[in-house]
Amino acid sequence: MNNTILVADDDPEIRDVLHIYLRNEGYRVLEAEDGWKALELMKEESVDLIILDIMMPGLDGIKACLKIREDSNIPIIMLSAKGEAIDKITGLSTGADDYVTKPFNPLELIARVKAQLRRQNFAGPNAVADSSIIHIDEEFSINKEQHRITVRGKDVPLTPTEFSILLLLATHRGQVFSIDKIYQSAWREQSVFYSDNTVMVHIRNLREKIEANPREPMYIKTVWGVGYKID
Repeated sequence: MNNTILVADDDPEIRDVLHIYLRNEGYRVLEAEDGWKALELMKEESVDLIILDIMMPGLDGIKACLKIREDSNIPIIMLSAKGEAIDKITGLSTGADDYVTKPFNPLELIARVKAQLRRQNFAGPNAVADSSIIHIDEEFSINKEQHRITVRGKDVPLTPTEFSILLLLATHRGQVFSIDKIYQSAWREQSVFYSDNTVMVHIRNLREKIEANPREPMYIKTVWGVGYKID
């Protein structure tokens, strides 16, 4: 069955363009003109990925993303006419997996859609095959098959991007990965359309979820001037 993509944008021309490009790639496409309609469609249809505009009337993309993340880890790509770093950070911090600034090249967006869907269906880059569970310590474990992590006795929900980054670091304990390498491995594409903030915000989100004290992380360590690692 073809993947279903939900495009939520109040601009009908953008929806039409994306519909054509996505349909040409074999995807089934649903359209919503605002956040409320997007949430309604998600209740009625099985959706594999959402392209979510930030600036929409009624329920905007930021609020819609927060509501979606209350019970779903479906991949979300944010769209916005704003290109400032703070807007990108805000979008990623609410749980989005990627961010594209308008005006955009439709082929770039299609490439990002494919990368998100590949990652969703891929257990992780170079994952260890002899065990489905990785134990970081007695309080922190990763179940690769179920895409679940348990920290201090509690299940912690992660977005697909967060899980891919964590799995990369966890399956290569002690190895330092640059921001560029993390992007290429987690997004499974060359680092052409990204900025350092993209990876850094996801690392910050991960620390907020798994670290007892995100300002003094026990697990995801920064190697200044080089990148990140899990010991």
